[in-house]
Amino acid sequence: MKNQSVTNNLDWISVVIYIVLVLMGWLNIYSSSLSSIEQEASIFDFTQIYGKQFMFIILTIPLIFVVLSVDGKFYEKFSSVIYVIGLLSLAGLFVFGKTIKGQANWYSFGSFGIQPSEFVKTATALALAKYLSDVQVNLKDLNRQIQVLGILFLPILLIVPHDPGSALIYSVFILVLYREGLPSWYVWTGFIAIVLFVLALILKPLVLIGIALFVILFIYYRSRIINRNWILSSLIFLMVSGFVFSVDYVFTNVFKQHHRDRFNILLGKEVDMKGIGYNTNQSEIAIGSGGWFGKGYLEGTQTKGGFVPEQHTDYIFTTVGEEWGFLGCLFVIGLFLCLIMRIIYLAERQKTKFSRVYGYCVAGILFIHFFVNIAMVAGIFPTIGVPLPFFSYGGSGLWGFTILLFIFLKMDANKVNEW
Repeated sequence: MKNQSVTNNLDWISVVIYIVLVLMGWLNIYSSSLSSIEQEASIFDFTQIYGKQFMFIILTIPLIFVVLSVDGKFYEKFSSVIYVIGLLSLAGLFVFGKTIKGQANWYSFGSFGIQPSEFVKTATALALAKYLSDVQVNLKDLNRQIQVLGILFLPILLIVPHDPGSALIYSVFILVLYREGLPSWYVWTGFIAIVLFVLALILKPLVLIGIALFVILFIYYRSRIINRNWILSSLIFLMVSGFVFSVDYVFTNVFKQHHRDRFNILLGKEVDMKGIGYNTNQSEIAIGSGGWFGKGYLEGTQTKGGFVPEQHTDYIFTTVGEEWGFLGCLFVIGLFLCLIMRIIYLAERQKTKFSRVYGYCVAGILFIHFFVNIAMVAGIFPTIGVPLPFFSYGGSGLWGFTILLFIFLKMDANKVNEW
């Protein structure tokens, strides 16, 4: 049984939130693109950033209609093909990629560029959903864990050399897999590894290993006698020790200099407000100067003065903070949270496992982008180049997030006709 009208069953709450976010994003891009001497400019000036973004938004309309016109079963049936095409697009960057700002993660077609990593998130989400729904997958089984993690790590391996920030986004899929039965120790191991990595940059290795030994011994002796396993405890201690000693090597030899600088600024090991710490410092000044109600639209002095570099891309939220104030920031954050919670709600009421898993992937991708970007702008996270969905400038990002969202809305619209 097929839909007679997709729009009748479309979740218009999600659509309205999407439209508001896109329009607010463009308004802030327009403001951040104008210099202090410009009072107004034509939105049709496609030589300017705001003009180009306006064109991207207009082109998004037919893109949405194409996504919605395709039968929902198509995305499930051809998910593996879409995933392979995504991997090939990433592999092609090693040969045909154009380097922009030190990262060869673009395909260039004259003056037009496409960033494939923005679309591979959708391909990976479809592949994971397909794998988990195709067979009776028991994620407690080690072989199944290896297979499903392989689907996840293949795009990560291809993205890391070009764009480590985008690769970080894929970590959110672990939470989706946990929702579907992946053992909880994967989540805890990842969390502990992150904490140990940061602490190893602050404390001396022997001090941190001593703390780890104390914690392991405390847990060992607090456990019931029948549950004590000294072999496992010793193995965990050895693994923790090896990891701690490896941090310095990874930080020095694997991370690039600008990554090291950003971590050092964040951890307070360096103070370079005119160099690597300039962006974060200026973004904090811009947001803080907005107060409760902001300085008014197009009235931001930090924005108009061009004090915050890349303000129309990764740092677009600083424009919100300065011109719309604390209440404006809360409104934008509330919109994102409403959209994410709405997607989770829709995912839970799906009639197929494929659409449910994909829905959780969509919610996870949007959340980690939203959370990391705002934390980065606020100086809580180091600058890693993660855009704010629907807000940051760029056609690839806007189209990638739009496709990601509307494929799920198409699945949700079709669910009333699934048996």
